[in-house]
Amino acid sequence: MTPRFHLLGDVMVDITALVVEPINYASDTPARVSLQAGGAAANTACWLAHDGHEATLLGAIGDDAFGSLVRNHLAALQVTDLLVTMRGSTTGTCIVIVDASGERTMLPDPGANAGLTTRDLPGSAFRSGDHLHLSGYTLLHAETRAIGMDALRRARDAGMTTSLDPASAAPLAKEPNILDPAISLIDVLIANEAEAEVLTGFTDPYRALAALADRVPTVVVKLGRHGSIAHRTSADRTSPPGDRPDHVAPDAPGESASARAIDAEVVDTTGAGDAFAAGFLPAWAAGHPLHDCLNAAARSAARAVARVGAGPSAAPPGE
Repeated sequence: MTPRFHLLGDVMVDITALVVEPINYASDTPARVSLQAGGAAANTACWLAHDGHEATLLGAIGDDAFGSLVRNHLAALQVTDLLVTMRGSTTGTCIVIVDASGERTMLPDPGANAGLTTRDLPGSAFRSGDHLHLSGYTLLHAETRAIGMDALRRARDAGMTTSLDPASAAPLAKEPNILDPAISLIDVLIANEAEAEVLTGFTDPYRALAALADRVPTVVVKLGRHGSIAHRTSADRTSPPGDRPDHVAPDAPGESASARAIDAEVVDTTGAGDAFAAGFLPAWAAGHPLHDCLNAAARSAARAVARVGAGPSAAPPGE
């Protein structure tokens, strides 16, 4: 049985500007501007719910119009909303600039996300057999690091499986070891090539994968248009955390796999990694072969890059 997924992390509203020419600094550049609910944890929750999985979102919004936009979007997709409303705060906002190739540059303001504390974690989010997915932004920000670590510990104590997306290479590079305590508490690490390099020092993604597989039972390294690679050790589990050894050598028996990216017309790469996680985790939790998990993730990411915005439309599939 596929578990219920709990997503903890940033909740944002994205202001997306699609530009088709170089930005004219200190002048005007034509753009198509739109507004969407966003945030890494929220995006993954929405894709999971869109695919028919039970998804619960933990996080914070402000008591403003953007907060209402987020709640309405979650309700339309049937994501269970356990968001805390921070009175007097603004909902997190991100300006997303998308160039003609579909590549995005983000300017985030965390807003209410920075106010989340361990007191805001409901006990109902920790249930044996369920899964907790943590956005790395929660750990990268000093204000919310404690709640991220507390959530991982409580999830382990409850007999849940856990996963982490490092979130962003640039802020991670400022403190490459900041995720070390969390990495010791997770079952799945889903990193892109740049993040894997920061975490290991290896520019070769295969060497980075091997180094990370010494620390985490299942590791995925996303290679963008070149697909993805992964390794799952024999210590991978669906049983409680205490049943796995604390250390696994990189050459331990296990399963390696790779998958190609799915061809798609790239419109906007925002949220591709969040959609990738939403495709990978249910297949992994169901015990499917690692190659099948990567293919499911690739299909999910492909649909995300083919549209503007990081998450699915709230309209039913096919509409």
